[in-house]
Amino acid sequence: MFKKIFVFAVCMVCGAAYGAPDKALVQRAEKYLNSVTGLSGGFVQTAAGRRDKGTFSMLRPGRVRLDYDSMPVQMIADGKDLYFFDKSLDQITTVPLTSTPAGILVRKNIDLHNADIVVTETAQGKDTFSLKMNMRGQEGLGHMTVVFDNSPVALNSWTVVDATGAKTEVAFQNMKTKTNFGKDYFQIQRHKTVGTGGGDAFYD
Repeated sequence: MFKKIFVFAVCMVCGAAYGAPDKALVQRAEKYLNSVTGLSGGFVQTAAGRRDKGTFSMLRPGRVRLDYDSMPVQMIADGKDLYFFDKSLDQITTVPLTSTPAGILVRKNIDLHNADIVVTETAQGKDTFSLKMNMRGQEGLGHMTVVFDNSPVALNSWTVVDATGAKTEVAFQNMKTKTNFGKDYFQIQRHKTVGTGGGDAFYD
């Protein structure tokens, strides 16, 4: 299951039919994402027939934390890298945050028109709208679809499909604005590290 969580982040649906990108929907999403400083709430993740719940927190720029209720696993971005912490092994795998489509949500300046993220399709539903996107030049490595509530615009869910076609869906619940996280909330204090290292100028 830890491997599936790793794939979810490195490769990061609405019911309406998708079509060519609607610039107005892209603009709405971009405006909302740039207006968000911090959020916290619950999430339900569905992957390979399994449902897991937990707590999601983000603080722009660059910080994300997911704690799973039923697994000894955390996923934390500290502004430079993304860490996958397996508490049962006291071990972390590390990747640069810029290598993950999920990193678009916490950049200092979110640009969905001219950045290294390509919005390939959009969809408008009754209560939600969504953007399907991938990393520019990496179309074969998977894609992420982010769903937003229509009114008011708010983060609803996202779906990640990896290069093999495996799907991970994350639906958010009771999301609230929050910025007063503890000093070390987006830090892991004790681990053995295995990873690529790196660092991300997008989040400075």
